[in-house]
Amino acid sequence: MDKQISVIITAAGSGMRMGSLVPKQFLKLNNKEIIYRTVSKFYYLDYIKEIIIVVAQEEMDRCKSILKDFKDKLKFAKGGQTREESTYNGLMMVSDETDIVLTHDGVRPFVTERVIRGAIEELSEENAIVVCVPAKDTIKNAKDGYIAYTPNRSELYNAQTPQVFNRGLLIEGYEKALRERIKVTDDSSLMEVIGQPVKVYIGEYDNIKITTKIDLVIGEILAKMEDES
Repeated sequence: MDKQISVIITAAGSGMRMGSLVPKQFLKLNNKEIIYRTVSKFYYLDYIKEIIIVVAQEEMDRCKSILKDFKDKLKFAKGGQTREESTYNGLMMVSDETDIVLTHDGVRPFVTERVIRGAIEELSEENAIVVCVPAKDTIKNAKDGYIAYTPNRSELYNAQTPQVFNRGLLIEGYEKALRERIKVTDDSSLMEVIGQPVKVYIGEYDNIKITTKIDLVIGEILAKMEDES
């Protein structure tokens, strides 16, 4: 915790899978916007020195208005055409003094300090950490509509965020991805691309990503429980 730590929160997505006209990060759970809840989880931690919010240009004013309570730590980066471009734009706004970079989904508002702190502390012995939970369902690999094989569930994990990295390695991964047009669905995959081992840190099942309408229903319940406690 004696190192400079920055967080990139990606909030440039649309509400397409949600079927909403409003981008999902701006929808409310128990009367508070999802992005507000997410940012608050990092803002009040004294070891987090800055938070970079990546948001679509057309939603920049709305996002700044929602987050007006969080001023001194926040920077805003413009979202790109792809996930890779968006996060890279945020990465380029990280302070030169930063040693450790966390990346986190703007629509994952129920992350706890235990997970945040634990993942950062795990980095002291590693260079890349991904928060995961063990897969609960049996996963099938299928081709052309037929089961090809069943992976060993004991070796399968659902990746979450935050994901924690040595800053230099994350930059290396993104520069390679953009240069070679590599598409990934999370940042830890970039470490695999450059041959960097990634350590698993066990997170919490409540740390859900709000992506579909049923996630909104579950999120509303979790938000009420959180606010009441």
